[in-house]
Amino acid sequence: MLDHSATTRALVIEDDPNIVDLIRSNLAVRGFDTVVSVDGLRALNLLETEAPDIVLLDLMLPEVDGFELCQLIRERSPVAIIVVSARGGERDKVTALNMGADDYLTKPFSIEELLARITATLRRTRPAQGAPPSAPLVITIGPLEIDLASQQVRRAGSPVHLTPTEFALLRELAINRGKLLTHAHLLRRVWGRGYETETEYVRVYVRRLRAKLEPAGSAPVILTQPRAGYRLAAE
Repeated sequence: MLDHSATTRALVIEDDPNIVDLIRSNLAVRGFDTVVSVDGLRALNLLETEAPDIVLLDLMLPEVDGFELCQLIRERSPVAIIVVSARGGERDKVTALNMGADDYLTKPFSIEELLARITATLRRTRPAQGAPPSAPLVITIGPLEIDLASQQVRRAGSPVHLTPTEFALLRELAINRGKLLTHAHLLRRVWGRGYETETEYVRVYVRRLRAKLEPAGSAPVILTQPRAGYRLAAE
């Protein structure tokens, strides 16, 4: 389990009071601070004033599009976002991930599953453990520089802003540079155990990384091996 001694704050954006009570009471027992918002605009203010560690976002909110709100949160903050929705379709999941969600949980859910997802997401979105002893601290691929120690990426000297999940995926590819990593390996290492079948997560996040790391006309950084997985371009 994570150490929550430094209080972890969750922003719950949900208009169903029963679900709010369920989440709040279970998080309180585990030492979380919970802030609740039933409307999107207030949620964006709370994002600024409360600086949450994680956001639990319901897609079906009154007067606001949940996907749009997800995108607005992501534009303002690298905070961990778990979308919690009654909509279980693949398309909704992919849309939410494209908008910057780190994970997607379908209602109804067990509180154990929600807590496991929160733990996995926080582990990923908080500063990662150091690089393995054999990995160099700075990995250079052409104009791209990946600093594993400070978790920063620069392209031709300019910073590239990645979310913690994007960085975690890039880091796994970088420390295994040139090696083919399967979807299941990447899901297990980046998202955690139990995510091995969520291949859409990897596809969407590889696409997000490429959009940020491979400007039009530049050499590809992440190579796809159809139906097998991905690898980072070798020297």
